[in-house]
Amino acid sequence: MEFIKAFLVGGLICLIGQVILDNTKLTPAHILVIFLTAGVVLGGIGVYEPIVKFGGAGATVPIVGFGYSLSQGAIEGAKAKGVIGAFTGGITAAAGGIGAAILFGYVMALVFKPKTKS
Repeated sequence: MEFIKAFLVGGLICLIGQVILDNTKLTPAHILVIFLTAGVVLGGIGVYEPIVKFGGAGATVPIVGFGYSLSQGAIEGAKAKGVIGAFTGGITAAAGGIGAAILFGYVMALVFKPKTKS
């Protein structure tokens, strides 16, 4: 049942992004920023937590989940270290995901020999 919930939540997030992309003049970069910001705001006010508990990886893997991780890290950092923790906590909380993205991006670049568009 966990997989079905994750599929439904992740699919719904992707569906929202696709509908926005198809029905507006926004670029994928704009939608990426909107989703990241939405994850931070919804995580900061506590609205995204029930979605994460229900959808699991379907809610934490998309870019909205990255924004959520940043907000939760900033909140925890602020509780532990004050104002400085609010700035460093988000980066600390998301460091594993950022590191993995860099590593796997590098490995894929080695494997598939990317070329520039001409």
